[in-house]
Amino acid sequence: MQIGLGGGAASSMSSGQSNADLDFASVQRENPEMERRCQEVIDRCWQRGNSNPIAFIHDVGAGGLSNAFPELCGDGGRGGTFELRKVPNDEPGMSPLAIWSNESQERYVLAVAEGEDMDSFDAICKRERCPYAVVGYATEEEHLKVTDSHFANTPVDLPLGVLLGKPPRMHRNVKSLSVPSSP
Repeated sequence: MQIGLGGGAASSMSSGQSNADLDFASVQRENPEMERRCQEVIDRCWQRGNSNPIAFIHDVGAGGLSNAFPELCGDGGRGGTFELRKVPNDEPGMSPLAIWSNESQERYVLAVAEGEDMDSFDAICKRERCPYAVVGYATEEEHLKVTDSHFANTPVDLPLGVLLGKPPRMHRNVKSLSVPSSP
């Protein structure tokens, strides 16, 4: 049974509409200590003002990495290449879909530049005993590529605009009608 899948969908259901499998799968494991450590790292970084090593940050909530990675890239006006098996998890045999869609608490994706910014970020994480992993890199081309070294394939390889493109504008003709008054 997978844990952390479908939480966004489960939280949107009315009471009594769910089934036991979805309820169990949508439960996220809490870790208040890790949440505190993550928040300490984020606080220490933003307190540095212009020296903040974090360029962009996204919480990994509903939709999991399938939502967070594209949004992180889109915010920076870049594309990205990511390796699924570099994403830390407790179940190394997870399917690519489970890793890609897992909705986790106390997990963030961040854009940190290589070099001095990465060194500063690493030092802050070590001081706060907050683990992190470098799972990918930004690209100039606005393209999203996700590789899986376990299966030696590329489960996601598409232009970022497919996910984040602007939908066509809808045009509606609206006409006001007068309501007859009651006698």
